[in-house]
Amino acid sequence: MNHRKQIASLIFKRLTIEKEALKKQFSERKNEIGYFYIDNLLPMDLIEEIYQNLPKLSDSELKKNIREYKYVAYQMNKYAPLLEEVIYAFQEEKIVSIISEICGLQDVLPDENLYAGGVSLMKKDNYLQPHIDNSHDKDQKLWRVLNLLFYVSPNWKLENGGNLELWNNGLEYAPIEIESKYNRLVVMATHQKSWHAVNKVKTNDIRACVSNYYFSKVPLSPIDRFHITLFRGRSTQKITDLFLRIDNGLRKTVRMLFKNGIRENPHQYKK
Repeated sequence: MNHRKQIASLIFKRLTIEKEALKKQFSERKNEIGYFYIDNLLPMDLIEEIYQNLPKLSDSELKKNIREYKYVAYQMNKYAPLLEEVIYAFQEEKIVSIISEICGLQDVLPDENLYAGGVSLMKKDNYLQPHIDNSHDKDQKLWRVLNLLFYVSPNWKLENGGNLELWNNGLEYAPIEIESKYNRLVVMATHQKSWHAVNKVKTNDIRACVSNYYFSKVPLSPIDRFHITLFRGRSTQKITDLFLRIDNGLRKTVRMLFKNGIRENPHQYKK
């Protein structure tokens, strides 16, 4: 089975069963970084097929700099058709609707362009520094409001690293660590205080994540303002933090001078 509507129906059924519990999860945290997660999202035979069809690292784009070290795949027609079906199952109207309801949001829109979405792959020593996501979509018309992260690496354990970290109380405090558990969907709010990261992978296994973003005509927080993706160092990384602050400043200056940047962000699906 690989049709997106069938996959969406499976996701919808699972979310519907857990809807009230998920609402409570998100509501209890919405004044900080709202998030919820649900395990065993899809049947095991399907999730195993997804994992078997992931892109190879050699067929993915390497991103390696002071901000991040990972591999991404977003031009989905280059890969197994199942992957595109899974990604876009999360964009089916009923999935967007029920996730919006769980998070208490209205008029939420999926992103068919997969702007910064798609598949993320991380091997040993890969990481993603603490950051807040770009506030808008590729055309700067819609606000980014939700981040959907679906983990598809078998037998993943907390001690493997490569886990999601959320700084609900600011970067000077310890983050919440959410395991990148097999067949787990995490949905988190994105706004000006949504600092999050992926800690360093410690195993030789590949940590894989299927990601989507949802957008809206209004920001999630009334204090939100336009911003680029901003990176910081951890509390123990004083020198790295300094360089990242300088890097943020340079990139913000470029965006002030050139509204759309000096080049189009290539991380989008060109159909």
